[in-house]
Amino acid sequence: MNALKLLAEQSLETKRLRYPTIKPEYIPLTKYSDKTANDLTKAIVEFIQLNGGQAERISNMGRVVDGRKRVTDTIGRTKMIGSMTWIKGSGKNGTADISATIKGKSVKIEVKIGKDRQSEAQMDYQNEVERAGGVYFIAKDFQSFYDFYNSEL
Repeated sequence: MNALKLLAEQSLETKRLRYPTIKPEYIPLTKYSDKTANDLTKAIVEFIQLNGGQAERISNMGRVVDGRKRVTDTIGRTKMIGSMTWIKGSGKNGTADISATIKGKSVKIEVKIGKDRQSEAQMDYQNEVERAGGVYFIAKDFQSFYDFYNSEL
């Protein structure tokens, strides 16, 4: 059976146990996908959590600070003055998309979809994690993650 279907069934069973007074036919089935990085990340995090692990999505992206103001001149024209600046993220460069603890092991998961490849900073981060005794995995689809989880962890 497809790993995404197994995840959906596991999620449904967890909901049935959590809400025993609701008739099973009224509990919606969560649909999972691994077509986009966001969907795959969500599926992996939920799978780990449903199986007793701890997992969280990590974002090291910075943010934009908008220092612009709208002003009106003496003849009624409005315009924007000022500028927008970018503040770098505070996390480590190259950090993995998902940080998890599974069965007592530190696991870092990098999500790559399609032709997306690891950057130099991500490769350095992978080496650091593995040197420290952690587990690092590159997930390209949910099935490969599911197989890795069941065979390696």
